[in-house]
Order: sequence, then structure tokens, then C-alpha cells
Amino acid sequence: IGEMRDAESVALTLTAAETGHLVLASLHSRSAASAIDRIVDSSPAAAQQQIRIQLAECLRAVVSQRLLPRADGDGQVAAMEMLRVNHSVAALIREGRTAQIATAQQAGRKEGQLPLERCLADLVRAGRVRLEDARAVANDVQALASYLQG
Repeated sequence: IGEMRDAESVALTLTAAETGHLVLASLHSRSAASAIDRIVDSSPAAAQQQIRIQLAECLRAVVSQRLLPRADGDGQVAAMEMLRVNHSVAALIREGRTAQIATAQQAGRKEGQLPLERCLADLVRAGRVRLEDARAVANDVQALASYLQG
């Protein structure tokens, strides 16, 4: 599926996923958590709780990426964020507490969670991107600083 832009495309996407199909879709958002909010907000208020329930049941992962200029000036590097939907993330989605997803994501490294800031810190340490470019795209500059220190 291409980009999900409206309530109809979201509904069709969720229906396909609920019937057991592997569904890959794109969406413009700043983070994995904001992608979930955007999907829910695309529907009328009366349908949003049902959309949350459907997402909690069928969503398996959200991959978010940002393209940054390479430190050597030759092209771009993708900084990625991975949100794996486990039981705790599904509960947060179902309950509309997406603001807490970042915390669950930071705590779930063993489960394959990858916060954007951890990826950015790894790219900075490897010399692939400049610190100022990483700061410019980070969702949480303090978390980036913490990953760089640790």
C-alpha cells in the first residue's frame, strides 16, 4: 500500500492486516509514536477507539527514518527508529497513551526496540554524521546526549 492519507485508506489497510495479509504502508510523521497518532487522528472521533483496538491487535512494527547528510559530505545516511509492538506497547496504543511509547521503546532494547536517538548516537560515534545534524533531527535532544555519554 502506498501512503495512508485519509480515513478510507487507513480503514482498508487495517482490514487487510486483520485478515492476515502482510501489509506495508508509508506515512509521513516525525516518529513511530506520532505515526500511530496520525493513523488514529485520520478517523472521525467516534471511530478512533476502534482504530486503536485494531492497531493494537494487528500492528507488528513501525520503522521511522530520517535522512541526514553524511559527515564527509558525500550523500546521505539513514537514521532509523524501530518500534516493535509487544504487549506493553499494544496496551499503550489501545489506551491512547502514545506519549509513553518512547519510554517503552527505550526500555525494550532486548526486544528489538531502537529509539531514533540511540541510532543517531551510534552514527555520530562512528563518524558517519555530524553531531549538529543529529541534534537537528532528534526527537529528544537530551536522550541523544545521554546515549552519547553512555
